[in-house]
Amino acid sequence: MTLAKGLGIYQQSSERSAARQLVEDHAPLVKKIALHMMARLPASVQLEDLMQAGMIGLLEAAQKYEANKGASFETYAGIRIRGAIVDEIRRGDWVPRSVHRNTRRIAQAIKAVEARTGEEARDADVAAELEMTLNEYHACLADSSGGRLFSLDELNESGEVPIDNEDAVSDAPYAELSEAGFRHSLAQAIDGLPEREKLVLSLYYQEELNLKEIGAVIGVSESRVSQIHSQAALRLKARLSDWQSS
Repeated sequence: MTLAKGLGIYQQSSERSAARQLVEDHAPLVKKIALHMMARLPASVQLEDLMQAGMIGLLEAAQKYEANKGASFETYAGIRIRGAIVDEIRRGDWVPRSVHRNTRRIAQAIKAVEARTGEEARDADVAAELEMTLNEYHACLADSSGGRLFSLDELNESGEVPIDNEDAVSDAPYAELSEAGFRHSLAQAIDGLPEREKLVLSLYYQEELNLKEIGAVIGVSESRVSQIHSQAALRLKARLSDWQSS
């Protein structure tokens, strides 16, 4: 065996050992993220299924992580784990078409009200635009919340600009400019949300509180937090619809 070949084998073995250690050290992160995401999914979804998908994301993260890129492994792995779980949820889509249809209608109604008034669309405004009672509108929000996992990562994907897609290298010369433009628009849209919606998103995505904990912080029920979260998601989709149709 030549020295170069021996060094190559040793390096590969060392890299595999390091990746294995990363997976072992961060396995609890998979359960934490799965539990956090499961809080907004129907009871039929099994935690074990989400964790299995998340472990695949963790394994991929351990194999592809490059410390010199700047991000910590936990941050990088968290993105990969969430992405793998979202992919698994999409593959097993249980959402009735009526829920998808109502979700689109709500986003369109929010956009129409805000374009007409130049102000934030309130619950009552959107309900009136949809010719629904307030209770019917809130029921639609609950269906949207229970039937579809929303995340800022997923919103980015629906805008045709993935947050974390290192493997799919685009040949388009303006791909990076487009991504930067979308990120800027997304940041502006989030900053322009009503204060309560902005707070709910911050507590859920940045502080990683569950819906019950958020309800205790802002003084409303868990179901109301879910409605606020869904409305924030649909408001963002409405305000970023130009990116989604481009």
